[in-house]
Amino acid sequence: MEQRPDRRTPAASTAVPAARTAPGHAEVVAGEIEVRRSARRRRTVTAYREHGRTVVLIPAAFTAAEERRWVDQMVAKLQTREERRRRTLGSDDDLMARARELSAAHLDGRAEPVSVRWVENQNRRWGSCTPADRTIRLSGRLRGMPEFVVDYVLVHELAHLLEPTHNAHFWSLVHAYPRAERALGFLEGVEFGSGGPPAAGAGPADDEPEPGSVD
Repeated sequence: MEQRPDRRTPAASTAVPAARTAPGHAEVVAGEIEVRRSARRRRTVTAYREHGRTVVLIPAAFTAAEERRWVDQMVAKLQTREERRRRTLGSDDDLMARARELSAAHLDGRAEPVSVRWVENQNRRWGSCTPADRTIRLSGRLRGMPEFVVDYVLVHELAHLLEPTHNAHFWSLVHAYPRAERALGFLEGVEFGSGGPPAAGAGPADDEPEPGSVD
């Protein structure tokens, strides 16, 4: 979730307030909220879940008061988004239904997975696909992220059912999804804010990431 600060008063929240952190460093508060300051950020604020805690990315120039206000607001928005997502894509069946809709809308219905499911042991990839048995897995770390980001990862993996490698044809399939560039930029921002590519764990057989930005 990413948002640009404006002059409106942030909504109240019961989130644990975050302590001020120095530029380029992070601090975990009560094991729940981690604030990461970035000198590269000027206006945007991003929040997402990572390994059971909430990560909030803010500009390094924020004051302690601005940090506290924006942490409260972004955590509240994140919780609202997650509750809505649990009602729409909470189950593997919901995820499968969404994958079929995306295949029909952007891949002429040619990508037909046998199963699409959430997994919690996939931390080096946002998603993975096994073309041989036509199965797709999405990392549970995507829960709570914007809908267009989850859709992008689904389209990326569906495209692997039609083209297993990351060649030019594959990327032409992926970019049939009109918000592909925006979603990819969002995921790259999350990875940059966390200090690099997603940390270990993916599956189903091993944890070695494939070439490419998603799997």
